[in-house]
Amino acid sequence: MFQDIIKILSSSEMVSYILEGFLHSILVTIFAALLGLFLGFVVAVVKIAPNNNKWMKVPKIVCDFYTTIFRGTPVALQLFIMVFAVFAIPGFKPYAAIITFGINSGAYVSESIRAGIMSVDQGQMEAGRAMGLTWLQTMIRIILPQAIKNIIPAIGNEMIALLKETSIIGWVGSTPGSLTFDLNAAASTIYRTIPNYLASGILVGCCYLLVVYAMVFFIKYIEKRLKRNER
Repeated sequence: MFQDIIKILSSSEMVSYILEGFLHSILVTIFAALLGLFLGFVVAVVKIAPNNNKWMKVPKIVCDFYTTIFRGTPVALQLFIMVFAVFAIPGFKPYAAIITFGINSGAYVSESIRAGIMSVDQGQMEAGRAMGLTWLQTMIRIILPQAIKNIIPAIGNEMIALLKETSIIGWVGSTPGSLTFDLNAAASTIYRTIPNYLASGILVGCCYLLVVYAMVFFIKYIEKRLKRNER
């Protein structure tokens, strides 16, 4: 097995596959995370808004339906539907994957943001309104900055889960788009043997582990900085 791993790594073609796979996975994760954070913030605010505005009850129902569907169904199923039905456009698979993961992530992020906002004392909102700020201005300027320290751990965990979910992009066709797909593609085109498939799988695990560990380190660093600023 170790000889197989060394043999794979000694191939310049395999190295190029590894680099390409890293780039695909990281790019998909970044863009999907940005989309998820945006959707999560909007949905969280819409869900809380009816407490102060009765006209937001209908949008809240829509957001509840959205979070229920995307949190209650497998992301693999969502990816297949998006790629082969909703966005069945030639060459659009990577973008459909970003949209799918972003929408799925947004459903989870919205609940984390909503929980973080609800953890802030209600008196903060009342104080902001007493100062003449609108509800939305108070939410952005006063409530959210205080809620961030409670949101960061949950958001970080969601980003890590999102990175690992990108490993299923290769299931929807031959278009490269994930580290798992590219490494196993290399194993099948360069060395067509079962031991080399296993070796490529070990390499996939190691690569994901390194990236996830780096993300965990970064999240802990952010948490420490936030706690230091509170003193």
